[in-house]
Amino acid sequence: MARVKTGPHRRKRHKKVLKITKGQFGTRSRLFRRANEAMLKSLWYAYRDRRTRKRDLRRLWITRINAAARQNDTTYSRLIHGMKENEIRLNRKMLADMAVRDPEGFAAVVTNAQPK
Repeated sequence: MARVKTGPHRRKRHKKVLKITKGQFGTRSRLFRRANEAMLKSLWYAYRDRRTRKRDLRRLWITRINAAARQNDTTYSRLIHGMKENEIRLNRKMLADMAVRDPEGFAAVVTNAQPK
């Protein structure tokens, strides 16, 4: 079997990694080994934090809904329970948006979610 030399392939791989880490500080953008470490770490952070962002946003929505619900003389848990009993199907993202931008509409949802 013929011998395969890695020159062009290695250069291409090095250039790809150095391009990804272009904005990093110091040797993390200049030396291949340090750049490769920085790239692997940053890609792992990006993957992990795409999932963390979903958690953080849901927490924010719940906090906003709770604050608006308390202004309407109820709590978050009572509001969600009442919405499920009365079959009002709004997700937390839409509820939080209503709480911030349309307080009258949110108050109407709260009154409709009261136990009958």
